[in-house]
Amino acid sequence: MSFVFHAGEYPEAPGCYLMKNAAGRIIYVGKSKNLRSRLRSYFQQRKHHKKIVQLVQEIAAIEVVLVNNEPESLLLENNLIKIHKPYYNRALKKDNSGYAYLQLTAEPVPRLDVFYRNRKSTPDHMDTPQRYPLHSRKQQKRMVSLSAGSTARELPHLPTVMKQAAGPSAVSLNQQRFGPYPSSRFRNAVLEFVTDHFRLRTCRTLPKRACLLYHIGKCSGVCEGWISEEAYRDTASQAAELLVNNGEALIAAMYSKMGDYAERLEFEKAENMLRHIRILERLPVKQIVDREVIVNQDVLYFGEGQVMIAKVQEGMLRDFYMQELTGADQETGAACDSFLISHYRTERPDELIVNRVVDPRKVRASLRAAGSKPLLITQPKHGLKYDLLKLCKDNYEYRMQRDQYHS
Repeated sequence: MSFVFHAGEYPEAPGCYLMKNAAGRIIYVGKSKNLRSRLRSYFQQRKHHKKIVQLVQEIAAIEVVLVNNEPESLLLENNLIKIHKPYYNRALKKDNSGYAYLQLTAEPVPRLDVFYRNRKSTPDHMDTPQRYPLHSRKQQKRMVSLSAGSTARELPHLPTVMKQAAGPSAVSLNQQRFGPYPSSRFRNAVLEFVTDHFRLRTCRTLPKRACLLYHIGKCSGVCEGWISEEAYRDTASQAAELLVNNGEALIAAMYSKMGDYAERLEFEKAENMLRHIRILERLPVKQIVDREVIVNQDVLYFGEGQVMIAKVQEGMLRDFYMQELTGADQETGAACDSFLISHYRTERPDELIVNRVVDPRKVRASLRAAGSKPLLITQPKHGLKYDLLKLCKDNYEYRMQRDQYHS
């Protein structure tokens, strides 16, 4: 039976769409700032490329995931393609494609480099729940030590950053990542600017003698001792702070560099710098679908008789699925508590973010595993976790409206 498309079933909102074949396999993942309009184009346009015609013929179902804005749809699409590797998606299947971070390496003499996150170990289908193993006591201690003093802030103009060490003095021993950057061209421009501005090394292997970059003023010459390793690390910390603490500070530094180019009559470089400044000034305030954190979270929005679950693994939104609350659950008068205890009895994430829970102490006690840290249960009222819960609610309400459309 061929798929019948009804435009009214899909929202005029930003998000990602997942096309499935008759076997339930995801064959294509796409994104749009207007899902209804984009999906309509597959079925109402008469002239299509041969591969699109073939894709449409194989569609048996279409699922959508709502997000807050277009940049979030770009990042989520990138994650989902790498997770599911659909047959008709070719460009973003490779792990070193899509949206990357900038990373201050964990070398004694660090450098700024491009980093791609690992997006493996994921479910095969969007409707298949993905659970996480319980952490051992040793693993929990490691996670606590990593998170001590860490920050994960949303910046006015820059993406999220994760600092895996307390204080800038730890730069030489721990990695720092900045991103993700939706534009590879801009990411590379920031990489070039910050490296040049702070005279950071770019060589993968530290040489014994200073190269041409030192002699033309683009490197500090730490390899030959023209600057001490301690002083170099302080400079690298300053570069990290420029990227972390204030987006406007980076813009101001770039404006200053643009002025230097203009004074030296290097107008092409000044114009190029201005173009990248304009890109930076247009970057979105924040996004919540791809962040750098070290915990796994499940976000649960309890409605009437059903619960929407969003799985967030190390900051990456990976999955949305609906789950029915059983009759036994509802008879207890505490359907949410009963569901949490039964659903996460054997395996659970590090944190549950929920809109309702009657007795969190009882739930934590029921799910406490020997040798593991107590489960964190959060009912946020504001902040990033609240934004995740609201996104989960939006997807719940859409699914309910869709079900009513078919009834």
